[in-house]
Amino acid sequence: MKTHLATSLIIFVSTATLHADDWPQYRGPNRDDVSRETGLLKSWPKGGPRLLWTYKDAGIGYSSVAVVGHRLYTIGARGDSEYLIALDIEPGKEVKQAWATRVRPTFAWKGNRWSAGPSSTPTVSVDLIIALGGNGDLLCVETATGKERWRKNLPKDLDGQVNPIGGGPKNLGWGYTFSPLVDGEKVICIPGGPKGALAALERQTGNVIWRSKDIPDQAAYTSAMKTHIAGTSQYIALTNQHLFAVDINDGKLLWKHKRKYGTEVVNTPIVDSTLVYTTVGAGGSCDLIEVIKPGANFDVKPVYSNKILANHHGNVIRVGEHVYGASPGRGWVCQKFLTGDLIWEEKFKLGVGSVVFADGRLYCYTEQDGTVAMIEASPMGFRESGRFKIPQQSKLRQPLGQVWTPPVISGGRLFLRDQELLFCYDVKN
Repeated sequence: MKTHLATSLIIFVSTATLHADDWPQYRGPNRDDVSRETGLLKSWPKGGPRLLWTYKDAGIGYSSVAVVGHRLYTIGARGDSEYLIALDIEPGKEVKQAWATRVRPTFAWKGNRWSAGPSSTPTVSVDLIIALGGNGDLLCVETATGKERWRKNLPKDLDGQVNPIGGGPKNLGWGYTFSPLVDGEKVICIPGGPKGALAALERQTGNVIWRSKDIPDQAAYTSAMKTHIAGTSQYIALTNQHLFAVDINDGKLLWKHKRKYGTEVVNTPIVDSTLVYTTVGAGGSCDLIEVIKPGANFDVKPVYSNKILANHHGNVIRVGEHVYGASPGRGWVCQKFLTGDLIWEEKFKLGVGSVVFADGRLYCYTEQDGTVAMIEASPMGFRESGRFKIPQQSKLRQPLGQVWTPPVISGGRLFLRDQELLFCYDVKN
């Protein structure tokens, strides 16, 4: 097994002039929840960092935010419609809505007591934004004005499929939740279904370039990644049936690793050179495979599989030689990336939740009550340097819903969302 611990994953997202502190898409510039910012506070006073502002009309749903410059984008359901929302967040000024573009009627399934509304995060791409509604409406609008350029309904226009395991007639209860990947002039989406799990669309028009017809899996809740292995650029995705990769030029299958999970496959893979790490909760596991090319074709070698870090939906983060995240039953966990060994666990000091990394620290956001704790990203143990709780929680989420939107750090600010409530904290001064 090769030990390439310097991350080789490169996400070629075409964005407007980006700064090191921009967060243009789901999980940040490289889709790994790692911020490149430095100079952030190493500890917080009692009560936490300074709250800069609260926005109370983000709409219901679990979508996170994209931030480029002084503009923030998110998706939420207001009443019977979902909206792609742009906010102006210039320092020293009150946050203001720049525009809101209707996506489609609000996603809701009567059997779902956990969520309603959208769960995807928009992707900022130069002059355009690509966003996905819960019902499968993929929308492209102008960043400046919110004017619609094109839209595709994945079930109708691309024969997309989000049927549960077994192929029944019922849709997955959370609808379409992947976050679009923009690679140059291509938009990579996951409609699922017999024509191919992945689709590449033209960024300017939405026209189909190719479908990954060799892998006709149903859509899952995960998002696609881009990487480069053995001289071949490829898109990697995880479904309920497979971890797989396709060629970026034509969508042809390069390799696949068969895994059968339940319906709740949520987290994005971690890619490091030839190694691909996945974690699935709800009875799943964490797995590391190595992708090799001994001859003309690719092959897959399992490295390990265990339940040490079976994260449900908060994602996990690799920092150096270790992976950090929450695992139900264990609490917060540090795991050796290359071997899968447990380094430490802490189940009593902080509830499970989602996480983001910046400047040597993990910002852990608990799902139960919106507590945020800053933890040193260290294999030496759980070392906390401050915590606080969001000042109020949403009363609009579904009866069994919790605080599940992942945190974002951009421009020295920490963004936390709970449904219609969006909070911005100063974590630099």
